[in-house]
Amino acid sequence: MTLRPPVEPMLAQAAESVPTVVRDLAFEQKFDGHRALLFTPAEEGGRVQLQTRRGSLIQDRFPDLVAAAEQLPDRLVLDGELVVWDAEAGQLSFEGLQRRAAAGSRTAPGLAASLPAYFVAFDVLMADGVTLLTLPYRERRRRLEVLFAARALTAPWTLCPMTTDVAKAREWLESWTDVSGVEGLVVKGMNQRYLPGFRGWSKIQYR
Repeated sequence: MTLRPPVEPMLAQAAESVPTVVRDLAFEQKFDGHRALLFTPAEEGGRVQLQTRRGSLIQDRFPDLVAAAEQLPDRLVLDGELVVWDAEAGQLSFEGLQRRAAAGSRTAPGLAASLPAYFVAFDVLMADGVTLLTLPYRERRRRLEVLFAARALTAPWTLCPMTTDVAKAREWLESWTDVSGVEGLVVKGMNQRYLPGFRGWSKIQYR
């Protein structure tokens, strides 16, 4: 089955703290951005599509990402977070991201030059036209890492930092002020399938 937009992303529910019982869990850094799914062409003559969490297509507002998608193979679907870098401020900018998301076709290229977008990928839902939703997270993550290594992917593609070390996860949670644009953790089961629309993950906000 070929995945085409709209696809409901899997979601997270709020949690108060890192679990005390840690077994087969992964901890990802949670970025303060906009959730997005990226689809590369599924057939000849197709186009890159960028979908919001609620199903809207916004690729025309992010021409820099569409152009950079030439680095990616066809028939690929990535799940991740859109963020924007403000070079003048030297940090990620949620306000800049909102400006990019609201841009029209005439203003989008200019904003792309001053407020470049990045895609922080944390999951792969389809590769080589094969849907991966039923695979456990550990295998999807492995394939995502192989994709980044095999293609030598660089900016604007970023592999979301992940650890299975709970001590490292707690260290991340205690040092958010040192990491621009990071707002917490997402906790995922290593054996979890990807369930569209289901709140099967946990998110822990930095306080």
